[in-house]
Amino acid sequence: MTQELAREVATLAQGLYPDVDLHFHPQCFLSSGHFAGTDAERAAAFLDVANDPGFDAVWFARGGYGSGRIAERAAAGLAPAARVKTYLGYSDLGFLLAALYRAGLDVAHGPMPADLRRPGGEAAVARGLRWLVERAPDTLEPHVAEDSPAAAFNITVLSHLLGTAMEPDLAGHVLMLEDVSEHLYRIDRAIFHILSHRHVRSLRGIRLGRVSDILPNDPDFGEDEEAIVRGWCERFGIAYLRRADIGHDADNKVVPFGRKAPTC
Repeated sequence: MTQELAREVATLAQGLYPDVDLHFHPQCFLSSGHFAGTDAERAAAFLDVANDPGFDAVWFARGGYGSGRIAERAAAGLAPAARVKTYLGYSDLGFLLAALYRAGLDVAHGPMPADLRRPGGEAAVARGLRWLVERAPDTLEPHVAEDSPAAAFNITVLSHLLGTAMEPDLAGHVLMLEDVSEHLYRIDRAIFHILSHRHVRSLRGIRLGRVSDILPNDPDFGEDEEAIVRGWCERFGIAYLRRADIGHDADNKVVPFGRKAPTC
């Protein structure tokens, strides 16, 4: 993340909520190869803010590959102050969200500061802020319900974390899935793997969010992403509940894990 982007997000936040202090940890601006700092630096930075009682929430600055490398370490280092916060992010952050949800923390899939660079990204960042500060009902994915627990993941990330120490209990949940920049054959393979997992068979159902920027398949795969998900749901006897309003875009809505949190 750049200092310039952080300043722009802070300016937006100040305009919406003058009394809210938005703090960017110095680790956000580090660089170590592909990552914003080494694994040790990133895990330590997460625990700095998660375990600090002076912060009410942890808003992950961006996704990108890497959270799976620190998720177990981060979850193992949680102090009591970390257990009364909200954690918001999506994409590759699914590894860490899963580990935190497994540990009983309040997590949600939704917009991050880096979304400001997307077309229409100001609305996405404002939506994330409004969820964190107000629990505004209109920030939620419209199918999130008080009577049914939910969870949301990137398809590829969820496929990779199943069977690891980060895997959460999704029994009875409505699972919402999205992805970006994948071939349809990879989506097919990942959905097969997800629904083959015995702990996923007890889902209440699946909703498919947007699968965007699909990479060209030669020859044509012959099915679109919805046909793929619907077909595997039919094979495994899992209810397909149609579409969800989530994805790697500025329209990405918030999905709190578990039952819907109270709104203001």
